[in-house]
Amino acid sequence: MKLDDLYSELTLKTNAKLVLVVLDGLGDLATREQGYLTPLEAAWTPNLDALCKDSAQGRMIPVAPGITPGSGPGHLGLFGYDPLEFQVGRGVIEALGLGVELQPGDVCARANFATLNPKGIVTDRRAGRIPTETCEKLCALLAAKVKKIGDTRVIIKAGKEHRFVVIFRGKGLEGPLTDADPNREGFPIPAVKPRDPKNVKQKKMAKLIGEFYKAALPVIAREKPANGFLMRGIAHQPAIPLFEERYRLKPAALAVYPMYKGLSQLVGMAQLSGVQTLKEQLERYLVEYDNYDFFFIHYKYTDKAGEDGNFAAKKKAIEDFDAALPILLKKKPNVLAITGDHSTPCVAKGHSWHPQPVLLHSALSGADKLDRFTETGANCGSLGVFDAKFLIRIMQANARAFDKFGA
Repeated sequence: MKLDDLYSELTLKTNAKLVLVVLDGLGDLATREQGYLTPLEAAWTPNLDALCKDSAQGRMIPVAPGITPGSGPGHLGLFGYDPLEFQVGRGVIEALGLGVELQPGDVCARANFATLNPKGIVTDRRAGRIPTETCEKLCALLAAKVKKIGDTRVIIKAGKEHRFVVIFRGKGLEGPLTDADPNREGFPIPAVKPRDPKNVKQKKMAKLIGEFYKAALPVIAREKPANGFLMRGIAHQPAIPLFEERYRLKPAALAVYPMYKGLSQLVGMAQLSGVQTLKEQLERYLVEYDNYDFFFIHYKYTDKAGEDGNFAAKKKAIEDFDAALPILLKKKPNVLAITGDHSTPCVAKGHSWHPQPVLLHSALSGADKLDRFTETGANCGSLGVFDAKFLIRIMQANARAFDKFGA
């Protein structure tokens, strides 16, 4: 019997409320330069500290030891879907998050406006994090100039800051493809290739991406600082089982950024829209508390600061979250998990493979009697080190949502 089948067989419907709070990229590393502290350890977090005295802590491996996850695999793991089994292109997730209704056969790419030097070398992968208004202007410019490539329709939609999506709608298209992104500065934009060299549809899609670049780059060549763009997660939408069917929990998502709206929408979570700040997210949670069994609350700014290598900003983002935490605790769920989807160490300025810390609070979590929620404390916690895909199962167990296995 597959383990997922066993979990499904044992799952019970309860009236419990479960909340998963994701501080994106929360995990970090203690280094000499940072006084041997992580941002979580350096931050003043009186509310988290009070909560953790009666909570369990541990560390989670997002995918597998040594593998650095993107946001898609990181979150799918937290939702209980093995990221090695359920692989979803980032473009699909971003498109869904921006409200695009995808059609069968659509191929989506997540794109970043970037800065290129005269030789086509990437000098800034995010174009200085241009404001959303600039991104919208550039996307409108591209959409007006590049509407079709051959018989394939091209749909361009702006996201937040430097991010946007491109959807290719036509016949005989398929992903996934390699990225048109060197993933670091100092290199040219690489040509995309089929993940499966024998797949005719992927070959056609790769050729289309090349033609799109030839048509689109000249349109923004004189713009500053965003005179180029990178494309990642080029893929079509896969079939994936719905969250409510899988866990017998009615889920809702409170996210601001399209990427995370798309991820939660992909597994069937209701989108509680109209929230733009953490305070608004938590206040909406209070309003909707009786309408859903499971809440996913996403907080972006820890990851953003980590990617910028800004220790002070990441510390402040954690402190800002801590200051808002009492709003959530006005209605205490039966099970509360606070964690990250991966680590984003300031020293790395990007995602990493290091296990992220997790705090679990429930009547059955037990008290690890730790004074603070930190990476160091999590190393000593009773949850130990486990794969992120099991977090939702541990939350279910703490909600008494499993029948006994065997006699």
